[in-house]
Amino acid sequence: MERHTLRSRPGEEEQRLDRFVSDRLELSRARVQKLLAQGRVTLDGRKARKSQVVLPGSIVEVEVPKPEAVDTVAEDLPIEIVYEDKDLLVVDKDAGMVVHPAPGHRSGTLVNALLWHFPDIEGVGGRARPGIVHRLDRDTSGLLVVAKTDSSHRALSEAIRSRRMKRFYLALAWGHLSDSPLVVDASIGRDPRDRKRMAILEDGKESTTRFEVRERWLRADLLHVALKAGRTHQIRVHLEHVGHPVVGDATYGVGWERGLGGPTRRWVDELARRIGRQFLHAAELRFQHPTTGEEMSFGSKLPEDLATIAEWARSE
Repeated sequence: MERHTLRSRPGEEEQRLDRFVSDRLELSRARVQKLLAQGRVTLDGRKARKSQVVLPGSIVEVEVPKPEAVDTVAEDLPIEIVYEDKDLLVVDKDAGMVVHPAPGHRSGTLVNALLWHFPDIEGVGGRARPGIVHRLDRDTSGLLVVAKTDSSHRALSEAIRSRRMKRFYLALAWGHLSDSPLVVDASIGRDPRDRKRMAILEDGKESTTRFEVRERWLRADLLHVALKAGRTHQIRVHLEHVGHPVVGDATYGVGWERGLGGPTRRWVDELARRIGRQFLHAAELRFQHPTTGEEMSFGSKLPEDLATIAEWARSE
């Protein structure tokens, strides 16, 4: 059982209790509401209800049960290690690999591979997701930092929460952005109509993404993307929101090309035919080493499948 004491700072805006806890603890709104229903949340010493408002100076106490242990089997799967020391490692993840076990994906994940190559990582940060500090979608390739000790896990997790860890992506978006750089500031939450999707919601988690055009092709822009925080599907949802979804995104990018005609349509159709997954790659990672304090910086070039797409698009 983890116990958290959260204080609303003087001068902080009033906020609904479930949103306050969700933002502070990085828990889903549904998870927080379940904790409230179980009586695991108090507001100023009294059992709380989700409809209550947190006022400046209020104290919220939350009990969060540890996730049920998952028996994850170590598997001899290939992974690319970019950097390793006694505290952490940096992995360049292939597209198609799920980061951690979940219903429907109990094997073949990055965690299964980590347990094989680094058995001492078991239990670091919890048994459910040992070593995992942040994640990438299954069909997103690129850089991830993994903690090898509990102290590193705490420090790296805090670096993400405080936005001191910097993550940059390369994304290919349909059409052309009206401005570059373009900053999208729109809150994200679970889509109430489809729980597998995320959506722009007024009461969602604050999310900001900065997009800058690196290359402009016939009907698509290659973008350099910088995140603040990093919500589930944030880049994909924000690009859909501004009308330029990620090329190859089967969830948020379907149907963009409808209505196009002529040579432009032929180019779009050929690009869609050539790409086998969403064009999204975690290309840069910067953070302070949790033990030495050294500034660490890592880069990853486009993998072969995306590099081939880029080469074709530049030639057209």
